[in-house]
Amino acid sequence: MTTVGLDDTDSRTLGMCTTYVAARVARMLEERGHGVARVLLVRLNPAVEHKTRGNAALAIHTDAPADAAFAVARDAIEAAAAVADDRTNPGLVVAPGRPDDPDAVPDAVAAFARDAVRDHHDVADATALVETAGYRSAGWKNGRGRIGALAAVGAWRAFEDWTYEYISYREEPRWGTARDVDHDSVFAAADDAYPDAWDTVDRGEGEAVCVPHTPGPILHGIRGDDPEACRGLAAAVEAEPTDFARLFVTNQGTDAHLRDADALDALTDGRAYRVDGTVATAPETRRGGHVFFAVADDTGEIPCAAFEPTKRFRERVRDLREGDALTVCGEVSDGTLKLEKFALRERVTTAPATPVCPSCERTMESAGAGQGYRCRDCSTSAPGKVAEPIARDLDVGWYEVPPCARRHVARPLVRGSWDAPIHPER
Repeated sequence: MTTVGLDDTDSRTLGMCTTYVAARVARMLEERGHGVARVLLVRLNPAVEHKTRGNAALAIHTDAPADAAFAVARDAIEAAAAVADDRTNPGLVVAPGRPDDPDAVPDAVAAFARDAVRDHHDVADATALVETAGYRSAGWKNGRGRIGALAAVGAWRAFEDWTYEYISYREEPRWGTARDVDHDSVFAAADDAYPDAWDTVDRGEGEAVCVPHTPGPILHGIRGDDPEACRGLAAAVEAEPTDFARLFVTNQGTDAHLRDADALDALTDGRAYRVDGTVATAPETRRGGHVFFAVADDTGEIPCAAFEPTKRFRERVRDLREGDALTVCGEVSDGTLKLEKFALRERVTTAPATPVCPSCERTMESAGAGQGYRCRDCSTSAPGKVAEPIARDLDVGWYEVPPCARRHVARPLVRGSWDAPIHPER
């Protein structure tokens, strides 16, 4: 076996897509009589400075000899990579041996892959490890893509939770033109395949999430836990003709980017966390529709934000009250945690209220600083405010951003087991 890792061949402005280049490599290998066991789509740390939109790296697991696989991949990258974009710096790493063999993919390479999803690397880190491992590599321009390429090589050993995406590619003359996809057929097919296929549409926003808006070669990408459900959904969508399609095995929808933090003072910028805290300030809607509040624990306090693109998720955040116990998940940037989901663990059910006179049932008045309350007519008194029950629309459990705002790597609530009731978005 041989693993071909590649990254950073796409461009936000010029189109192209690294999944397309990897799919071309896989197809070229198959046309030469080599087998392809799988193609991995690995989403890396979404907080890194030089990321592409989805920050994906790719790996092809093939029975082709390493030298032959390297030559095919090199030619495909040179033919298709959007190197005219100043931000595009492709990288290629080819590793002989089985992708699950510790001798072929040592622990250091698997650790590099985990850190590429949760932390940061320099190009020098990647090139040094490539040399130590004895892999063959190539870089174009500054070669930053070697980081993702090496991470893709190590990913099969690094992670255990995998999902699928079935991507259909457009005929090349159509690239850069409006996609011809029947909206109603997407929603109907999404209903039939849910929950085995998820994040295909956003019903609340009326958006076909699976259809990109960028000028690249993808027509639509169908994600889910069942590869046959993904294929079937894609086939049911009425759309323009496709050139070809490829099933990817991916870490999308797994929360692989989240670190578990024991305390708020452990959080640092450029990483994503799952951490517990208590609502310390009431949610506040600021200019632009962004909603902010703070969570605190014994070690400190951090602002949390639900930004305008998270749409109806902000209503959930606005329903939080000071004293609610939460688990919050998201990336920390400029000292603020950008919410991807949260769990309401314990909710406040009372609020302090001015006492009512038991005799005349009128609200008491302050008797003066530190002297409690009194009823001037009845001469009754109370030592302070009382706890009054409040109605809450927000139940205990997990809440998430809608599909239109979900990061590729973030785990939707419809997937798997959770430690509290779930309130999934569709």
